[in-house]
Amino acid sequence: MGASGATGLVLLGALLCAGRGASGADPIIETSPNVTSGLDVVISCNLTDYESPILGHLWKKGDKILASDKEASRYTSYNIGEVNADSSGVYECVFEMNPPASSTVHVTVKPHVVVYKKSEHGNEGDTGVLICKCHSYPPVNQWTWYKIKKDVNEPIVNGTEQYFIKSSGNKTELRIANLDIEKDVGEYICNATNELGTEGAIVGLRVRSRLAALWPFLGIVAEVLVLVTIIFIYEKRRKSDEVLDDDDGGSAPLKSSAPNHKDKNVRQRNAN
Repeated sequence: MGASGATGLVLLGALLCAGRGASGADPIIETSPNVTSGLDVVISCNLTDYESPILGHLWKKGDKILASDKEASRYTSYNIGEVNADSSGVYECVFEMNPPASSTVHVTVKPHVVVYKKSEHGNEGDTGVLICKCHSYPPVNQWTWYKIKKDVNEPIVNGTEQYFIKSSGNKTELRIANLDIEKDVGEYICNATNELGTEGAIVGLRVRSRLAALWPFLGIVAEVLVLVTIIFIYEKRRKSDEVLDDDDGGSAPLKSSAPNHKDKNVRQRNAN
């Protein structure tokens, strides 16, 4: 084959490849901008440059299907009533076709931190655990703990004194070893930071005395002692009453055998 023949085959191959690329290219989906706030927000997807017929649409958030239809439109939308921590996340629009085509719209907010318990309790000498969580999207990239002392937020450094911080994604734990009833009582702040900002929450800590664990037992002992005392007093009085009853029955007065002068005088007057 001559040079001119080889050149012709190369050109033909290039044309065939270009044709397959134009007809077999992946569909292009144009999405609405990512959302950070608002009410009655509409997110949307618009499919362009496609060849397979559209059989319907899906809107998903994670594994949950939010909406679906069987329309053949190349445009689909979904309404978000309010952008907040609960509605934040990654929304996926799916065009049901062969093969399916999809894209995502991100709804992002600042961290929304909640405490596991607003007030935690621990016994003196034990380890106290304070827990905070964040349910919003995007995930937290930094957690920070503070202790409020005289209206000043003092940072808590992991591994210093008796403090140990364990954070993973949207959850953080502050462990306080060997609780001190004088030093550790108070309020603590857990702050979460993501790409949109920082927010926090306050959790209180109360420390009970070492004897607090014995109070229920001491209460039971006191109740038993009171009950035993009442029973003892009742039995003692009952026996005293029985003794008195016995004495009264054995010393009853005897019938007098002396003559009744009053009756004799009455008979004499009647005779006269």
